[in-house]
Amino acid sequence: MEFGVLGPVVAWDDAGRPVALKGPRHRAVLARLIVARGRVVPATRLVDDLWIDPPDGALSAVRTFVASLRRALEPDRAPRTPARLLVTEGPGYALRTDAVDAWRFEKTVAAGGLPELSKGLALWRGPAYADFADEGWAQSERARLTELRLRAVERQAEAQLALGLAAEAVPELDAHVTEHPWREEAWRLLALALYRSGRQGDALAVLRRARSMLIDQLGVNPGTALSRLETDILNQAEHLEPVSAGRVWEEAAAEYDRTVRVGARARLESTVGLLRSLAVTGGGGLEAARRHRLAAVTAAEELGDADLTARVIGAYDVPAIWTRSDDEALAAAIVAAAERALRPQHHPANRARLLATVALESRGSTAPRAMEAGREAEQIARGLDDPGLLAFALNGVFMQSCQRAGFASQRDALGAELVELSQRHGLVTYEVLGHLIRLQACSALGEFATAGQHAGAADALAAQHELPLVGVFTTWYRAMRSDTLNAYRDAAALLDGAGMPGLQEGLLPLAVAAHRLRHGQPIPDADYGPYEPWMRPLVLLSQGRPAEPPVADPPPGLLLEALWCVTAHAAREFGDDVLLARARRALAPAADELAAGSGMLTLGPVSNYL
Repeated sequence: MEFGVLGPVVAWDDAGRPVALKGPRHRAVLARLIVARGRVVPATRLVDDLWIDPPDGALSAVRTFVASLRRALEPDRAPRTPARLLVTEGPGYALRTDAVDAWRFEKTVAAGGLPELSKGLALWRGPAYADFADEGWAQSERARLTELRLRAVERQAEAQLALGLAAEAVPELDAHVTEHPWREEAWRLLALALYRSGRQGDALAVLRRARSMLIDQLGVNPGTALSRLETDILNQAEHLEPVSAGRVWEEAAAEYDRTVRVGARARLESTVGLLRSLAVTGGGGLEAARRHRLAAVTAAEELGDADLTARVIGAYDVPAIWTRSDDEALAAAIVAAAERALRPQHHPANRARLLATVALESRGSTAPRAMEAGREAEQIARGLDDPGLLAFALNGVFMQSCQRAGFASQRDALGAELVELSQRHGLVTYEVLGHLIRLQACSALGEFATAGQHAGAADALAAQHELPLVGVFTTWYRAMRSDTLNAYRDAAALLDGAGMPGLQEGLLPLAVAAHRLRHGQPIPDADYGPYEPWMRPLVLLSQGRPAEPPVADPPPGLLLEALWCVTAHAAREFGDDVLLARARRALAPAADELAAGSGMLTLGPVSNYL
């Protein structure tokens, strides 16, 4: 269930449909409880807030409103079972939820990046608590949210200007100053956006409008920032122009083309460096990096230089967090090339990078070679004074740490070492990797306060260093914590165009199925992608169609415990004692964990299935 207060007060069910909340006083009770942010509101306080002059029977009416709301918000709740959302505590009531659009908006504003700000502002459907504008209990919250929105509009414009999107910032800022003419910062940003859009005359006209409005209507002179901007525009001050990253890139690329001859081996190694940067930009960048990477490796092999080939393969040390490959054929080709390069390779650093590559690209493999390669890479790296190489090797070890259930503590220790190592040596992308590993491991260990801290740390680093793919994993973690279908769907939307098919395929249907399984609901019919062998039998069973229990064991990976729990559930439903025994043996090492090691979805405590 999702709640909306950024506009008229509404509720949406898990399918996104509006929930019928009956009359205005029902909505008022709901809104008042949302304002309380989970705190208990005494029933007598609700009476005072709903009526200026409470009638006889007002307290009974409040109880009636609450009962009606409970039926609307939890229509499937069995009779005489306690409510989970709108609960009774002591003398009053509280709403137990995190799924409120205003609170999501606050989180996006705190994140601060342009995509987050734009997404947060899109949540607004009108004035906050629009149908309760005159209620005293709503006024301070309405004022706070309104101020937060106004500042978010200005921060969005600041981000657009910083990214060279001045023209795109103008329309929103123009509407903003028209509606809120007392905000000097908004005037300043509008004038600067116009100037950077090549509209110097319009920028000066805006500043004159601002001065006239401030003096004539408010009786105050423009602040220093506005006055200085007008002078700077008249003087065409250089600092008003943003540094053009595009120009710097073009000039450097042209110089490189002039200096480094076509066909030089240095070009191949430089290409891999470029692909590393491209891979962390997300979307088409990650996909393009994978495609061009194999071409670079093939070109190096064709030159017949074993050391060059080893360097080209090993230089692509892009941190990897998901244990299923995005392109299995490409991964197999890279592993084969790395194994060929290993045969004549005796340089320890090159050898360690090739071994780490084998471990990383063999994700999901049950072959002993993959784990052996990771361990040997780690052993070599620990004997060398190369923090980046050690981080790369530890990433390979992590990728092979899901061969059996119950390794969350070991992964947590590995993530902690990566964070500490990276912080000491400025390895930002590996520091992010360490935080994400710990987020996953702490989710399996049920240490959600710590997991949340690592999600926040990863987001902060991502915002500072422009690593957009990090938000995919932290958003999915927060969806798992909120445990609502709408939150999972919002998280899944971030995967569209992210260039991570190994993560995306089947993940949302699996998360929805896990949610329903834990709530005793039928498993929906959907495209489960790589998880079909374990989900399809339950789908057919719930439809009353002929079915057989799963045959194959779940593959190694961060979803290993979750898929074994699904398998155990299926074995019980089918009455398959042999499969039950197999599932028990597989899950026993994780008896004290949650089936949440992916940090993206959960099947609850493993002990429930044991």
